[in-house]
Amino acid sequence: MNIVMIIPTGIGAEVGGHAGDANPVAQLLGSVCDTLILHPNVVNASDINEMPPNSLYVEGSILDRFLEGEVDLQRVKSNKVLVVVNKPVRNETINAVSAARATLGLDAEIVELKEPLIMHAYSSGSGGMAGGSVSGWKGLVDQVTGDHQFDALAIATQITCDQDVALRYFKDGGVNPWGAVEAMASKMVASRVNKPVAHAPVETDNPEVKSFNEVVDPRMAPELVSNCYLHCILKGLHRAPRIGKGISFKDVDCLITPINCVGRPHRACLDAGIPIIAVKENRTVCNDPMPDSFIIVENYLEAAGVLVAMGRGLSLESLRRPLKATRVLSV
Repeated sequence: MNIVMIIPTGIGAEVGGHAGDANPVAQLLGSVCDTLILHPNVVNASDINEMPPNSLYVEGSILDRFLEGEVDLQRVKSNKVLVVVNKPVRNETINAVSAARATLGLDAEIVELKEPLIMHAYSSGSGGMAGGSVSGWKGLVDQVTGDHQFDALAIATQITCDQDVALRYFKDGGVNPWGAVEAMASKMVASRVNKPVAHAPVETDNPEVKSFNEVVDPRMAPELVSNCYLHCILKGLHRAPRIGKGISFKDVDCLITPINCVGRPHRACLDAGIPIIAVKENRTVCNDPMPDSFIIVENYLEAAGVLVAMGRGLSLESLRRPLKATRVLSV
């Protein structure tokens, strides 16, 4: 079975809406399928990434295009990763890339951008989605496509976020304020370079945010124990599938999503007749109406059971009680 798992960023998902806190879920779902296709937000935890070995790490806009039948995903043994940074490159960034080369066997090099990539994150307030703005991304695309050969692109640039917003998130929780702008930048760049892309999680030079050292919700802890926030995307991009001949949307057996969250990938699956499982426990700030065809489960443990049943060819109705009498269709 080939399963797609999505947890959109910037919408306050209870599971996977913070800092790679969906890694255990990915491990669980990966254990009951042949291939688990996921996007970076599911497993990115700054310097931590525990995605299962049978997962495919696919940037969000490429994942949308894949489900819409526009592109296929080609499995690879490894990618040459280009890491782009704003000037000047910092020692911790060099050390992070060197560490990935020494431990992952990654082929990577760092490039300083001629034109800085400027990213601003903001929150729309209590109960609202995160947002942001990105500038300089076209210059980034022109530079890397004109001057360099690479298979995947890692972006490690700072995200400006209001100090009060950032500290309030760490102390009180809510919607991750910088998650949405990371996805925005990745989608803009990926749409032009047509290759795997990921932006490193929260990065800032704000001294108050950098020095924040209180006990936080475990879901946020990976960001507070990280130094460079970069290793998660280097690990993900190392073997991220490229666009090319390989697995297609026709090979997908199911999509798993938070509840009341309906967007482009869901519509693509509905059009293709791909079953969708919605997880009630994974609430977000969204309240989108869901089609009746969605399979509603309480949590990811139950979702894993549904996948096992699908893999065994068992109808879900046959596993529930009471079991109704067989329908007789009139002629």
